[in-house]
Amino acid sequence: MIKAIRIHETGGPEVLKWEDVELAEPGEGEVRLKHSASGLNFIDCYQRSGLYPIDLPTTLGTEGAGTIEAVGPGVDNLKVGQRVAYAGGQMGSYSEARNISAGVLVPVPDGIEDQTAAAMMLKGMTVHMLMFKCYAVQPGDTILVHAAAGGVGSIMCQWANALGATVIGTVGSDEKAEKAKANGCHHPINYSTEDFAARVQEITDGKGVPVVYESIGKNTYEKSMDCLANFGTLVNFGNASGPIPAIEPLELMRKGSLALSRPTLFNYTADHDMRMKAAADLFDIVSSGKVKIEIGQTFALEDTAKAHVALESRQTMGSTVLIP
Repeated sequence: MIKAIRIHETGGPEVLKWEDVELAEPGEGEVRLKHSASGLNFIDCYQRSGLYPIDLPTTLGTEGAGTIEAVGPGVDNLKVGQRVAYAGGQMGSYSEARNISAGVLVPVPDGIEDQTAAAMMLKGMTVHMLMFKCYAVQPGDTILVHAAAGGVGSIMCQWANALGATVIGTVGSDEKAEKAKANGCHHPINYSTEDFAARVQEITDGKGVPVVYESIGKNTYEKSMDCLANFGTLVNFGNASGPIPAIEPLELMRKGSLALSRPTLFNYTADHDMRMKAAADLFDIVSSGKVKIEIGQTFALEDTAKAHVALESRQTMGSTVLIP
């Protein structure tokens, strides 16, 4: 028996239950992975709440790191004792151990600790998707990043700097503004005291930005479109304030011939080569020191409900890690 956080119905953090779970031997193409750390992400909250429908009951969590304890039939590229990490695709990281397809696992380099790997895999590969696939950030670009002091935002500010971009970032407090600035955000904007759309136009001399990375959703998307230059791209990848309502194509025309992208990492990592490329680039940029992974807070795995409350109430900075 192992312990895991399970849900049997959707709802608030109170539906997260600490339960005993039977764990069989790994099947064909699987390994048994003992988690040393699991990542916390907004998608976990969306699935828990029912915003993103999932089959129930289930164990949540899409990001983790640990050590292989057993190898099932047909697995010849991984071995017992090897350190690995994963993000996206197969839920179940809110557990002490699990069986998981060997094909989704990425070996963790010696210079990266398990907690760091768990904190960066989903967020870091999301940043890779956003900046290399959805809109390819170029040297000299000025970009707008929402939640610039959060887990994804902290990585994006640093990585965009490494690419030679100028970063404008929104945050919810002066403390978070200082954190974003320390991570390479050239122009942090406290949206609780400033009109971020007006400030973006001021910073860009009225030109706007070519891309807005929009993770807040309902409360900010209209002003986000007002920040875009003609033919700019709104990349919506989160719903912290609720999902964006339907946008008429003619509205995109009226706002400046805009493009709208709504990506999910699961489509990006479903392709093996794309997943391995994203992971390799992420490990390289972190190992170079150009991107530092901040673990802002940790929670015991059994206290996952408290972690969800902290994340949803925007009390966290950087990445949050759950420790079995």
